[in-house]
Amino acid sequence: MRTEDRGSKTETDRRMRDSRTPTYTPPDFTSAALANAPAARTAPAESDGVLPDGFFATTNLPTYVKGGDGRWTLPREPRMDGCLVGGADGRWWVREGRRVKRGERVVLGAAEDGSEGVLVHANGFQIPAGAQGDFHFMSSQVSREKPIDYGRIARMLVDERARGGRVIWVTGPALVHSRARDNLVWFIRNGFVQALLAGNAVGAHDIEAAVVGTTLGMTDSGEPTKGGHAAHMRAINAVRRSGSIEKAVHEGIINGGIMHACVVEGVPYLLCGSIRDDGPLPGVITDAIAAQDAMRAHTTGATMAVMIATALHSIAVGNMLPAYYEDPVRGIVELPTICVDASEFLVSKLKDRGTHQAVGVVTNAQDFMSIVRAAVEQEIVSRP
Repeated sequence: MRTEDRGSKTETDRRMRDSRTPTYTPPDFTSAALANAPAARTAPAESDGVLPDGFFATTNLPTYVKGGDGRWTLPREPRMDGCLVGGADGRWWVREGRRVKRGERVVLGAAEDGSEGVLVHANGFQIPAGAQGDFHFMSSQVSREKPIDYGRIARMLVDERARGGRVIWVTGPALVHSRARDNLVWFIRNGFVQALLAGNAVGAHDIEAAVVGTTLGMTDSGEPTKGGHAAHMRAINAVRRSGSIEKAVHEGIINGGIMHACVVEGVPYLLCGSIRDDGPLPGVITDAIAAQDAMRAHTTGATMAVMIATALHSIAVGNMLPAYYEDPVRGIVELPTICVDASEFLVSKLKDRGTHQAVGVVTNAQDFMSIVRAAVEQEIVSRP
């Protein structure tokens, strides 16, 4: 077979394998119900952070607002648990209630069928007729007995890198403890991570591995070490002495691992703290509202999300993620969201909290990262 034929066949096979990708059908705004619907009603916010009674509460689904000119438009920066605000630029924006300023126009209403000028298009994404397989967003059920389509996850990651997408990774410390650390480093160094969102523990134990050679005081083989309970504190202290993670990397104190790769490769990372944090490391955001704002800056530009072994961060990021994004070429596209955990409970809880576009992968972090990396490497080799 000639090279060009083989390349063409590979691309054809890839398209056939991914025929299950949902396509988006916009609402029919020419229908009588929507064409005759009134413009959305608004009322001014009475004070900073105080919304008028009867404000419309947003979901993460495609939502259209009808303006005074009769046009239906999607708001910017969509997310669930927000409100719709008319901006000075003439656009509609989704804002958290605490960010709304006195006098801003806030959309009112409770109906989601367009009858009050707001339409939540819940059935816009449809699986093509006759599509086979279980790896479906928006409708995927969670089960540890369900087969995992690692090949499709790999194709999605390679596609995102090729088109210049923004894949955010949300990780918990189990990824470090389970020896999946090297695989995440590989993904960072090879351009598959555009932002890393985690907590103090991920940074602390990754740096412990780089500085002390243990994680949670254990060796690579899982053996405890003498005084190992203090190893992460010694690592934190070493970074605090340098002044920042970046300085510790440049000074050679941190010479490998996840945080090292992020600094060297220029990948933005965000470490958000909790009440139980040790240290914390320099740069950890300990103010919960400031942390939420910082996380939101990454979720608004995401085109794919991979969440691994973290309950609180997965649910937090999931609440900020829309179920879709607007692509300048492809239009409205479903936002792939993959949640990985050894417990069915976590991935089910994420979907129950409203992130229903998430596909749950019930397995441990080490196996997932190892298999996906191998699948991505194979996908790269197979492409023309």
